[in-house]
Amino acid sequence: MRPTRPVRAAALVGLAAVLAACAPAQTDGASSGADEMEGTLRVWLFSEVDQEPKEAVVDEAVAEFEDAHDGVTVDVQYIPVDTRAERFRAAFNDPSSAPDVAEYGNTDLAGYVEAGGFLDVTEDLADWEGHADIAEDVAATARVGDGTYGVPWFLGARALYYRTDVFDDLGLEPPETLEEVVEAGRTVREEDPDMLGVSTGGAYTYGFLPFVWAHGGEIAEEDGGTYTSAIASDEAKEGLELYSRILSDEVCPPQTCAEMGGNDSVQNFVAGNAAMTIGGNFNLKAVQESDIADDAAVVPLPGTEPGSIAPAFAGGNNLGVLAGTDKRTLSVAFMRLLAGKEYQRRMYDAMGNLPTFTDVREEIAAEDEEIAPFIETIDAGTRFVPATGAWAAIDAEGVLPTMVQRVASGDADVDEAAEEASASLDEAFAGE
Repeated sequence: MRPTRPVRAAALVGLAAVLAACAPAQTDGASSGADEMEGTLRVWLFSEVDQEPKEAVVDEAVAEFEDAHDGVTVDVQYIPVDTRAERFRAAFNDPSSAPDVAEYGNTDLAGYVEAGGFLDVTEDLADWEGHADIAEDVAATARVGDGTYGVPWFLGARALYYRTDVFDDLGLEPPETLEEVVEAGRTVREEDPDMLGVSTGGAYTYGFLPFVWAHGGEIAEEDGGTYTSAIASDEAKEGLELYSRILSDEVCPPQTCAEMGGNDSVQNFVAGNAAMTIGGNFNLKAVQESDIADDAAVVPLPGTEPGSIAPAFAGGNNLGVLAGTDKRTLSVAFMRLLAGKEYQRRMYDAMGNLPTFTDVREEIAAEDEEIAPFIETIDAGTRFVPATGAWAAIDAEGVLPTMVQRVASGDADVDEAAEEASASLDEAFAGE
């Protein structure tokens, strides 16, 4: 691959209430002041499709930790991502069966904190020199309110994949603005109606949000811990309008694209059916192993002005300490070791997980040009979803995808769809 670098209100409230009802018992572990320095340290990490490389790195960290702590055994369990909600819910309500340290998705954190499931480790990280090398926007993915509930372990970011052969044949240059992304997609489809100009979908939340953020829009605004919707602002609607121009017969027909999420969007590109897509660093291997590998390249998704980069969603997973632990000191120490620079670098080498430390990413970008556009995107500044337990319900209900799909299908104009989504967001925030 040749890289190019330019340099439902009831359901919503109900789910939020379920999360809030998961507060753990407050009789054991950290709440009672216990801080054992021996015994078994229990760790939950997510299982992967191919997790042997991950296990190998974790095993190295475990061996180092056990060598440094006499009388301590680290028991690592790999749990399925799909059943994490049930597993964590049970753990929060029964500290005796809970792990001491756990991997969690950063968008899940606010609900977990509202359920009382994770420790605020702000003071535990205060003397950790390396923590300062995590950029503020990335560090914020482990925060809720004034508390810090873990360490960002790895990141995922999305950028613009494109076909170099298609662009060369049409005399196109890599787009330098979001407007040019749309226009390039239109040009491609005019010349080849069987090809999607840009493969991206109405259900692709993290493909859509950069358009909102690049235009100065936001999902919501926060004031004193309270969120109110901002998705119907003029800036947000400008981004929605531009994205909706992609979901058209001229670029990516609604009958094909309106229902697509991220996986299907990228798969069209990998299969050779699209000239462009918005894909993550986690899709890079699939592209490299595809038939179009020699004709594919990546640049940061541009913003509204030449030379700018659209803010990307800071997806990823964190490591945190469970509130019910009776081994706080050991738990924090293991979290810091596994989430530290050395093991983040090893995890990148093993799994391709982008490190959360700025200096480690700089090393990787200098060594690997194919990953550089994603790192450049992260370094330009990322955004995150509202840090509230209501987000889990909002996401499950598909509030934002529904808004996009209504516009794409012609069921509503931008103003109407945005106002409806805004009302749903505010109702969810009020019910959190």
